[in-house]
Amino acid sequence: MLSRSDHARITEAIAEAKSKSAGEIFCVLTHEVSRYREVPLAWAAIAAFVLAPLFTFAGLNWLAQANPTWTDESARATKGVIMGALGSYTMLQAAIFVIVALIAAQPAVRRLLTPRFLKRHRVRQVARHHFAASGAKLSHAEPHILIYASLGDRQVELVAHKSIHDAVGDGPWNAAVQAVAEGMKEKKPAEGFIRAIKICGEALAAHFPANGPHQNFFPDDILET
Repeated sequence: MLSRSDHARITEAIAEAKSKSAGEIFCVLTHEVSRYREVPLAWAAIAAFVLAPLFTFAGLNWLAQANPTWTDESARATKGVIMGALGSYTMLQAAIFVIVALIAAQPAVRRLLTPRFLKRHRVRQVARHHFAASGAKLSHAEPHILIYASLGDRQVELVAHKSIHDAVGDGPWNAAVQAVAEGMKEKKPAEGFIRAIKICGEALAAHFPANGPHQNFFPDDILET
């Protein structure tokens, strides 16, 4: 996802930002946080329950219009047709489910059909778990920021230590998230991360200035997963 040159520039940006503050910044870029296996099944079920009845009723409606005057004999024949239609309906519904599930399971189609709110929820969930796990090695007094982005989901999540969030507010974090999002949209994720790191570094330096040599608790390079 990132070249060696991208890694080097991001590492330099993180090191520079951390040298001016007592805080930590760590970045994660992942291709996709989930395979969203439920999405193809959901779309297949919706298609099967909606399209199969429409096709069946359309066929029966055409049959009724084609035979405006039915005798008893034609009614009995029609009953057999209706029973056959119901059997065809069941098979059609199963076929639609399988076909739509297979199509929707293709990565490009699945990403297109996955609702944005679900992507946002999954990225936020994974980012917070990563933040909690990574922050376990820090004391409560050490401020730290995670910039987490999912390239395939086109979602960015910034998680900040409570002390940083209380001191800085939402402004810089929103700007940092927007920078990464724009970088991914322009297919230049490294540029977005570098802009976001600079924004976060300035906020940290203003509220948590360096008080001596910086101790690195996290590597300066971005983590790719």
